Amino acid sequence: MPITLTSRTAAAGAFAAAALLALSACGSSNSGSGGDTTPPPPASSSSTTAGAGLAAAQDAKLGAIVTDAQGFTLYRFDKDKAAPPTSNCAGQCAAIWPAVAAVSTVKGVDLHLVGTVTRPDGSKQATLGGWPLYRYSGDAKAGDTHGQGVGGTWFAVAPDGTKAGGTAQSPAPSDTGSNGY
Repeated sequence: MPITLTSRTAAAGAFAAAALLALSACGSSNSGSGGDTTPPPPASSSSTTAGAGLAAAQDAKLGAIVTDAQGFTLYRFDKDKAAPPTSNCAGQCAAIWPAVAAVSTVKGVDLHLVGTVTRPDGSKQATLGGWPLYRYSGDAKAGDTHGQGVGGTWFAVAPDGTKAGGTAQSPAPSDTGSNGY
């Protein structure tokens, strides 16, 4: 059995090293994208993904937050810009913090605050109050807020596009590293 334990330990170490490398790569990209602030098409449009949307929700610790159509918490990144909207999370960063695609439905959020930004790959990312929106791969189920406060730069977004309030959850050690991750 010592071989199995050694293999597991080596695999865990390799995974942790890969995760730390990916997390530290998130802050290395400063190439933003253009400031396309065009609102998304109406919900009846067939050009958007069915079911994609934003909804206001209430979190016991953070207060009012925004979720996607599946109930997953959405986040904003302090290294992005709201005016003009610019996303600075690409590559490995985007693997950990996937961009929210342009939305087709909005519930409990001012439609005038919802827009899009064009990412370097040409895809449209949803914005709220100008801030590009992301999910966090560390949130395993709807309602999780594990991305709150990660690296001191990631925060759940409130329905008005500002940072959601409340106490930040302590991120796991692999969630932090250099460059604010």
